[in-house]
Amino acid sequence: MRVVVLRAEGASFSAGMDRAMFTTGVDGEPGLVGLATLDDAALDAVIDGFQQAFAWWRDDRVVSIAAVQGHAVGAGFQLALACDLRVLADDAQLSMKEPSLGLVPDLGGTQPLVDLVGYARALEICATGRWVGAAEAAATGLATIVVPVEELDATTRDLAAAVLASPAGAVRATKALLRGASNRTYDEQRAAERAAQAGRLRDLVKGS
Repeated sequence: MRVVVLRAEGASFSAGMDRAMFTTGVDGEPGLVGLATLDDAALDAVIDGFQQAFAWWRDDRVVSIAAVQGHAVGAGFQLALACDLRVLADDAQLSMKEPSLGLVPDLGGTQPLVDLVGYARALEICATGRWVGAAEAAATGLATIVVPVEELDATTRDLAAAVLASPAGAVRATKALLRGASNRTYDEQRAAERAAQAGRLRDLVKGS
């Protein structure tokens, strides 16, 4: 089992979309005007490519931790949401700005946002584009933990070490169980638990 920490350099986690994307594009990526000229299949493929980079952080083979300080805007907010756990500094400010710019959040962030805060709160956060501070993030479940900014790195290291202290196979299987729980009925979840436990028991015996 691996723990992967996502931590930005500087005072902010991510400022979100570069406004140059509305015109010429950035670093070889086409601007929004160029994207709009693509046919449906090509446009779908481009957006899917963007999404894949965010989906990786949800891989069952790793536990991903976002260490967030300062601003996490738009794509940056969705990147934090892609991670399994979020350690926020007390100066963190989150915002889903895409609807305010005439767009939608399209990097996989809508599902975890709804899972964490519920439909109504998720809609309000997105439709208004307002700032969500660290205290509200903690209260609504967006943050796993909030700490003073000077303790962000140490707390993230401690959390990673605690996850790594558990047997990798057990953490991996538990993550898969929890990730799929909302899509299963109670009886289906119990069946998934039985199957996962059977696998763990056999692995433990093989390892002895």
